[in-house]
Amino acid sequence: MNASFLLRIKAFMIDYILILCYLVILFIFNVFLFPSLQDYFKGSLLVAQFTGFLMVTLPVSLYFIFCDSSIGKQSLGKKRVGIRVVGSDGEALSFLHVTFRTILKFLPWELSHFLVYRLVYIGDGEVPIIYYLIGGLIYALMFAYILTAILTKRKQSLYDIIAKTQVVKV
Repeated sequence: MNASFLLRIKAFMIDYILILCYLVILFIFNVFLFPSLQDYFKGSLLVAQFTGFLMVTLPVSLYFIFCDSSIGKQSLGKKRVGIRVVGSDGEALSFLHVTFRTILKFLPWELSHFLVYRLVYIGDGEVPIIYYLIGGLIYALMFAYILTAILTKRKQSLYDIIAKTQVVKV
């Protein structure tokens, strides 16, 4: 049986508490223990974007990739609420398959990071139209992800449909 949208949200909220704990530790690490790391965010836009990716997006993505693959089976939030990500035939996901799913899942998140870095760097300058389009794409993807998880028969988010995965009750 497919997991409801509310179960998926509950699992993600539990996982997000872990992510927030990681971000607090990262903040303490960057501000109090190694403040020189902040210099990576003040120079080149490319260096700042890459540093943010390495410090935030990559570790969070690896958590979900490892946990949702056949290696970990479930993230802590999914384990707590009794759901699991599987392939379209109910099989456990390979590392590569869950990596593809996770990239799709976090695409709006990473696009928002991309946009924020660029908006910070232009300051009071004129915002290029492409930035508005990227912002629109971020919201369109988020709404599509939510609406498809609510409205589709198998309760699949758009990224699940594309990745040929589903979230089921264990």
